[in-house]
Amino acid sequence: MKARLPQGYGSGGASNLQQLARQAQKMQAQMEAATEELEAKEYEATSGGGAVKVVVSGKMEVTSIEISQDVVDPEDVEMLSDLVMAAVNEALRAAQTDKEKTMESISGGMSGMGIPGLF
Repeated sequence: MKARLPQGYGSGGASNLQQLARQAQKMQAQMEAATEELEAKEYEATSGGGAVKVVVSGKMEVTSIEISQDVVDPEDVEMLSDLVMAAVNEALRAAQTDKEKTMESISGGMSGMGIPGLF
């Protein structure tokens, strides 16, 4: 008895593999370009109705913090700390969400599949 391969598997296997490799290289180049673009972006978030404004880079680094004089109260440093933390976390979330959406659009969902060495 002779084993049969599905249609298209018996011939051209090497060319299919080469095409897959080219597609993977193209996807990797797109992801590298997107990463560079994302790292150059800035994300801004505020808290306390604009009393604290934080800007982070796409590299997930805080680049600036602006604090309104209205919220600087030596008697309530804890509230100011909470406002700064809230704004920083929101800006970081915005940067991370943008990165995930961008990579998802390039990979078509493959990055979440856990294929070792792919992404």
